[in-house]
Amino acid sequence: MKLQVERDPLAEAVAWAARALPARPTAPVLAGMRLDAGDELTLSTFDYEVSAQATIGVTADEPGTVLVSGKLLAEIVRSLPARPVDLSTDGTRTTVKCGSATFTLMLLPAEEYPTLPAMPDTTGTVGADTFASAIHQVAIAAGRDDTLPALTGIRVEIADDALTLIATDRYRLAIRELRWNPRESGLNTAVLIPARVLGDTARALTGGAEVSISLATSPDNPGEGIIGFEGAGRRTTTRLLSGEYPRIQQLLPTEYSAVAELPATPFAEAVKRVALVAERNTPVRLSFASGEVLMEAGTGDEAQASEAIEASYDGEDMQIAFNPQFLLDGIGAIDSDVARISFTSPARPAVITGKGDAQPDYRYVLMPIRSAG
Repeated sequence: MKLQVERDPLAEAVAWAARALPARPTAPVLAGMRLDAGDELTLSTFDYEVSAQATIGVTADEPGTVLVSGKLLAEIVRSLPARPVDLSTDGTRTTVKCGSATFTLMLLPAEEYPTLPAMPDTTGTVGADTFASAIHQVAIAAGRDDTLPALTGIRVEIADDALTLIATDRYRLAIRELRWNPRESGLNTAVLIPARVLGDTARALTGGAEVSISLATSPDNPGEGIIGFEGAGRRTTTRLLSGEYPRIQQLLPTEYSAVAELPATPFAEAVKRVALVAERNTPVRLSFASGEVLMEAGTGDEAQASEAIEASYDGEDMQIAFNPQFLLDGIGAIDSDVARISFTSPARPAVITGKGDAQPDYRYVLMPIRSAG
């Protein structure tokens, strides 16, 4: 293999492919990144769960396929100056040259590398920026506990031209609804996708206008199968998660006894300040009354803080307490300059949405901390 490529496209492609490198490879070859050079250069990684591929234009004098350490290649390419990069193979080594810098990498046995899964047929497309924004809004509520694998995923419900994204860690719930363009009408299904993979993918595919979604499931078990995403010369596949997802309908309030509207940025800044004295796993208490909300944290035996800001409030006076970081996550995700919080009671979930949304496309449902004074 012998080729020349511009540094920036190479760095972006290597960074994309490196996403699927396993932290603890079960076989030495899985730590490798495969480079296939021909009319274009395709870089691939696969850990038997997630695959990633990137294709870029190159000037190739000699086609070929090599397998090199993915982590080392990523670190090298990231450090190179903004000049053309020459890659060449000689026997058991690949040489990377850029300006006066030269690196030599030992080859891994490419013939032992597993075959990447084929991309399923395209199921539909969605705007890249809209998709990335929706995933960001929902992923914050996904669980981090690997002992509950179903909660580490984002549930994607497809009903014809509507997508509903759902994530929960049992303490909060995020729901985002958006439109997409299905290849065929009448599709109704639901799948569970690892939140970490989906978040990384959505952010990295914003270089193009659209993201193509390709889904392959078993007719008897929709949880078995893979899903693929492609856009801007990048593609990735991941195995779907299995397991029963919580019945979220039980968490969604159907009516409210009080509603508050607050300026989002001043509200978030005040929560951050008051939370400075909150010990780990202790709440920030919010007292709502006509015209204002008072935020407090700490107790008589500890440091204390309080701050009041103006708020529009319709309902009886109420005190409710939340995990401060969970509350900040919801305020930051609504994409609005006004945070609207709807309550039923101090012991029931509150719903955070943007300003005046009668039918909001994004809802953040937050469980209160009941033990608050």
